[in-house]
Amino acid sequence: MSVPEADSLTDLEARIHRAVELVGQLRAERDAAVAERDAARSGAGAALSEMQKLRDEVEEMRGERKQVRGRIEKLLGQLDQLSES
Repeated sequence: MSVPEADSLTDLEARIHRAVELVGQLRAERDAAVAERDAARSGAGAALSEMQKLRDEVEEMRGERKQVRGRIEKLLGQLDQLSES
């Protein structure tokens, strides 16, 4: 084997080694990105669920407020009747 052929083979081996390392790095980055995406999706689902829970709670409070308002108006009406007598 001549020296130029040995250098060519060494260069080829180095390139293949770098390519293998790069492919491994890219796969790791892809896996991390997929995991991050999945976490974001599940987090978004949880946020939507929390938003719906809060909406339901607000509606319940509005209903309670309406009932309280009605009771107060009724009491005020009774007080007005007492003051008229």
